[in-house]
Amino acid sequence: MNKRTMSLIIDIKKDNNDLTISELAKRFQVTERTIRNDIKSINEILSKHNLSDLTLNRGGFICKDESFSKITDFIDGSDFYTYKLSQEERKRIAAALLINSSEYITLSTIADNLFVSRATIINDLDDIKDFIKRGNLEVISHPNKGLRVDGSELDKRKFLMRLVDSDSLDDSIDNPSKLTSVQAGNQLIIKKIVSEQEGLYKHFLTDESFQGIIQYLGIMVNRNLGGEYIEPQPKINNSSYYLMACDILKYVAQYCNIATTEDEIRYFSTFLSKVRYIKKEAGDKAAVKIQLITRQFIEKISEDLGVNLNNDYDFFENLSNHLESVFSTANPEYTDNDLIKEVLETYKDVLEVVTNNILILEQFSGRKIREIELGYITIHVCAALERKKKQEIAFHVVVACHGGIGTSRLLMERLKKHFNFQIVDIISAHEARNVDPSKVDFIIATVPLKNCKVEYVIVSPLLSDEDYLKIGNKIESLRNSRHLPSHIEEKELSASGLIKKIVPVIRDLAPDKEAILLKELKKVVREYFHQPIESESEIFAPYLHHFLTSSHIQLDVECSDWKDAVRKSALPLLKEGYIEKSYIDAMIGNIEENGPYIVISKGFAIPHEGLNAGSIKVGMNLIRLKKPVVFNADELDPVEFVCCLSATDHKSHLKAFFNLVNLLQNEDFKSELRNGKTTEEMSRIVEKYEYNLE
Repeated sequence: MNKRTMSLIIDIKKDNNDLTISELAKRFQVTERTIRNDIKSINEILSKHNLSDLTLNRGGFICKDESFSKITDFIDGSDFYTYKLSQEERKRIAAALLINSSEYITLSTIADNLFVSRATIINDLDDIKDFIKRGNLEVISHPNKGLRVDGSELDKRKFLMRLVDSDSLDDSIDNPSKLTSVQAGNQLIIKKIVSEQEGLYKHFLTDESFQGIIQYLGIMVNRNLGGEYIEPQPKINNSSYYLMACDILKYVAQYCNIATTEDEIRYFSTFLSKVRYIKKEAGDKAAVKIQLITRQFIEKISEDLGVNLNNDYDFFENLSNHLESVFSTANPEYTDNDLIKEVLETYKDVLEVVTNNILILEQFSGRKIREIELGYITIHVCAALERKKKQEIAFHVVVACHGGIGTSRLLMERLKKHFNFQIVDIISAHEARNVDPSKVDFIIATVPLKNCKVEYVIVSPLLSDEDYLKIGNKIESLRNSRHLPSHIEEKELSASGLIKKIVPVIRDLAPDKEAILLKELKKVVREYFHQPIESESEIFAPYLHHFLTSSHIQLDVECSDWKDAVRKSALPLLKEGYIEKSYIDAMIGNIEENGPYIVISKGFAIPHEGLNAGSIKVGMNLIRLKKPVVFNADELDPVEFVCCLSATDHKSHLKAFFNLVNLLQNEDFKSELRNGKTTEEMSRIVEKYEYNLE
């Protein structure tokens, strides 16, 4: 029992069931997860004394029984305490601040970051210096400037890595991990780059090694941005690790706006050679099949709920990734999660629909899906429903981030993608106290906000499905507490909004040049709105039209049966080095073993195989058959289009595959594919319809 929990009990005791999780998180300057844990502790006391538990209703409202007031009879107020950093914790955080800084840093700055007095830091200074000295580094003092750390750049990075590896501090304070972490926007890009290069070089990292590399690259990016580069390193042979290091740092430099050096590459190559790798597991063979099964599951869920969730790419990506993890082990472990329990209690109708359709997943996995697994799957469905519902509500919000502009931009773009929010401003967390409550409905923050007059909700910069539900709960609580904002019909000018308005005009006035004009239009609009011409998704997850160029489409191909159709759809990929010959036989064997599940729409098949069955590069090739053939797919026969897919990892083909499945729901798209005269025209048809999906 701590002081916060006691204060929480007192507040709940006074309240008339109007308190919410998010409101209490704001009041006590902690995360919503912390409040949930406090409520769990309170419920343990209630249960021990045969009193009714606190419950959570939709919107995060806390409900209590009349007997709750008796809880204070069983609590000893002398047991309360306020958490303070220990000297050891202060030492580690101060060391991270000093080493991670490229400039001098004052004692007052360190004290402010640790929420202690300058005198406390002065008393700790000798211990801090001794601690840093263990890393072959020295703290230098300057009377007018403050402190800085002297030593080699390599030793500084190794010290920062050790700090992160040994990090075990409370998550409510600025621990070394946060101080040494790269901005969230860059971190996401770094993860995608490393994942992509793992597949290309067939060097698959263990989870621990992957996280270590991400941490090192984050530290490297921060140091390079501050003008700090690694010292000269010995020359090494052009091993596969050296080539992999070259490619990773090339893309990191490009997308994180840093300059790299040969010495950075040499050291990173050595780093790669010393971490641990794993052989690709057999479960990866089923990656594409799981994605197909996921699509079928989403279609059935959408049908039963009466809500179209087929166009939510984040839903598809998140759920397919989750199911890959679930199906990779016979008995996956799950941590206890209060949000899961709350969601299952609140969204019983959604849970029922998921349960009614779970057979689709059980048939694939060959085992019963457990109740807790149903809960996690339901979380993904509920998040998709909340995203769709909240797109229609134009709340005015402020985005408050603890990190830099990369974190803020990443969070803002994800919010605008899934909510019809008007982003009033992007601010640093410490500026939240100055926000005018009359001009904003609530704040979305990445950390607790101090002395803030406006309601807020805390989320991760990457916006997980749980975060979407948090925002949904906040909106529900606002609905219940007051009227909806008067600005609900306002629309903010955006790049995507402007393009959507112009597309119909182009289609009417210049249908023959629609694809070309749209492509150029998007470039101009993105430049005007200061957005990259190539979006992050286009860089790391190419669109369908990037794969199905005119050279990867053949028309009126004669095929004797389905096996012949699969072979001929793959031949161009074989000739161009995308696949090995064994891949074609593996695809046919896959269909013979698992049936024609690759026929995903009437008349359209996507043959494929596992990631390590002979695929070399990610790619697609489409053939239109002169005469349709039978795949034994019942009502989906006969097949007139066969699109061979070569997948090399879990991600690179995902956006293209997702868009293709959605395009196949459009009969006009299929009709135009049937009537296309040339491969160039076919490629333009694909590009035109894919742009219209956006």
